[in-house]
Amino acid sequence: MASLPPSPSSSSMALFFAFLVLVSLPTLLVARSEPTFYDPARVSRLSWRPRAFLYRGFVSHEECDHLIELAKDKLEKSMVADDESGDSVASDIRTSSGMFLEKHQDEIVARIEQRIAAWTFLPEENGEAIQILRYENGQKYDEHFDYFNDKNNQALGGHRVATVLMYLSDVKKGGETVFPDAEGKLSQHTDETWSECARSGYADLVFRRSVRDLVLQVNIHSYTLKRMSKSFPNRINIQ
Repeated sequence: MASLPPSPSSSSMALFFAFLVLVSLPTLLVARSEPTFYDPARVSRLSWRPRAFLYRGFVSHEECDHLIELAKDKLEKSMVADDESGDSVASDIRTSSGMFLEKHQDEIVARIEQRIAAWTFLPEENGEAIQILRYENGQKYDEHFDYFNDKNNQALGGHRVATVLMYLSDVKKGGETVFPDAEGKLSQHTDETWSECARSGYADLVFRRSVRDLVLQVNIHSYTLKRMSKSFPNRINIQ
């Protein structure tokens, strides 16, 4: 299952959004306004199978605050795509809330979209709208593959071939990103501030991120990408 974009025409909370892209390419420093300024020193590899990479400080604090402000009064229950019909349906595996921005909604949103396009060498027009997600205490998105099984959504532009998560806030406890089948282990010390899932050794790779960080995961093997590119415009989803 995967989340759907719009049709084409208490405790601490974590907000983040994801932009789905094709490949991992040189990274950039967002303290500079130019979307094409790269700083490879900020990148580290989390896993090679699946391909997952961390970029520290991809967005500024001001950009994080701006995206949260745009979304905070418009959040609704998150949905998933039905495996057969492709329709948006509610599911217990995903309990967050979220909303979609418009593409190029304002100058800041457009700048972030341009920055990611420059980083990935992918055209902006292939991207779906940014989706802002909020996870409150106890909310989750269970393990899933971030691509479409139904033919209706595939026909709109192909599979979502990679995922980028940008984290817009910090939390005092929990909030990890889990790669259940990843090779190797991440050398982050776990304590009582980590979730039970992380401390129980559920997955080989459990990652604790910080505000402004970016995680890129490539969802499809490069050989498959070459085959798909002949038929589809390399669909880019923004969550």
